[in-house]
Amino acid sequence: MPFIKYNEKNIYYEVHGEGEVIVILNGIMMSHMSWKAFIPELSRNNKVVLLDFLDQGKSDKMDSLYKQDLQVEVVKAVIDKLELNKINLFGISYGGEVALQFALKYKNLLNKLILFNTTSNTNSWLQDIGRGWINAAETKDAETFYNVTIPIIYSPSFYNKNIDWMNKRRKILYKVFKEDFLISMIRLIKSAEGYDVKEKLNKIDISTLIVSSEYDFITPVAEQEDIYKGIPNSQYILIRECGHASMYEKPNEFINILKGYLFVEKEIKIV
Repeated sequence: MPFIKYNEKNIYYEVHGEGEVIVILNGIMMSHMSWKAFIPELSRNNKVVLLDFLDQGKSDKMDSLYKQDLQVEVVKAVIDKLELNKINLFGISYGGEVALQFALKYKNLLNKLILFNTTSNTNSWLQDIGRGWINAAETKDAETFYNVTIPIIYSPSFYNKNIDWMNKRRKILYKVFKEDFLISMIRLIKSAEGYDVKEKLNKIDISTLIVSSEYDFITPVAEQEDIYKGIPNSQYILIRECGHASMYEKPNEFINILKGYLFVEKEIKIV
C-alpha cells in the first residue's frame, strides 16, 4: 500500500492517471474513498493525487492535539515524495483551509488553487458549531453524531428529495462512526480552532477559483466572498440550490467547474 513517513506517522496516498497534476484535499469527515466516483473522469487525461490527512482514512491516528499547519506539512511531504512541481491544489472545507495555508507557505509549488466551501478563519459561530460536533462525538454514539452533523451538511431540498439515499448513507455511516473515528474527529475539529488567514489572503498571487453553495450552512456564502475579495487574482462561482456537500448534491456542476478551470483555457460554464 502507498504510504510515506512523516514524523514517524504513516500517510496514505494514491495516484491515478497521467498528465497535469491535481492534488485533492479532503473535507473533515472525508477520506480518499470519498472521491471514488469522480476518479474515472478526473483522471482521464490528468494525474490525480489523493491523500488522507493525519487522523483520516488509512493514515495514522495522532496521540495528542495539534494544529492545521501539521496537515500542511503532510501535504508537502506527499508532494516531495512524488517529486511534483507546479501542481493544481484543490481543497474543500477543512481541506480548503489547509490549501490556503499551503498556498501562503509554498506558493512556488502551485499552478492554480481551487477552494470549494471554504472559510478564511474559524470565527466564533463556526467554532461553536465545531464544539457541538465535539459534544456529539464524545457520546461515542453513531446515531447522535449523525443527527448532529450530517443533515446540516446538505441543503433541505436535497435531503428531503433524496431521503432514501440519505437513509442508505445513514446505515453506511453508522458503521464508520466508531469510537476511534469519533476520537479522531475531535482532534481534527480542534485542530481548526484558532485558524485565521483572513488578513494574509492578499499575499496569494496565484490563479485562484473560489466556489460557494447557495445553501451552505457550515461555511456560508459570505465566507467565500471574503476570500474572493481578499485574493487579487481570483474568480468566483456560486452553485445555486446546493448545500455544503456540493460534490454530492451537484456532481455534474462539480466536475464541470473543476475540469473547466483546471484543464480548459476558456470561460467556465456550468451545465
